[in-house]
Amino acid sequence: MKLILQTITLTLLTLAPLHALAALPEVVIEIRDHLFIPQTVRIPEGKKVRLVFINHDPSPEEIDSFDLNREKVIFGHSKGTIFVGPLPNGRYKFFGELHPNSALGYVIVGDKEATDAD
Repeated sequence: MKLILQTITLTLLTLAPLHALAALPEVVIEIRDHLFIPQTVRIPEGKKVRLVFINHDPSPEEIDSFDLNREKVIFGHSKGTIFVGPLPNGRYKFFGELHPNSALGYVIVGDKEATDAD
């Protein structure tokens, strides 16, 4: 009986973080023709947020942000996720390292709930 209770407890502890991730606010950013669409997204202050990048281009793009301290390669015709926050109010720049002149975006953290554009 003790072994069953330990197994159930371990299973619940393992699943708890998955439930928390499912409840996170999510913002989708598409990559088309080496541009971020939308270029600017708004997320709520003080909350962890999932940024989902969908790359419609055949070539990869490396998402970089010194402000957010994040870096991730999104291969062509695929998607990837970057978790940010909780963050204070502010403007946080991100860019495509492989196309820095065109792939440029911003995360605006404010009092409003997450939106798909600013």
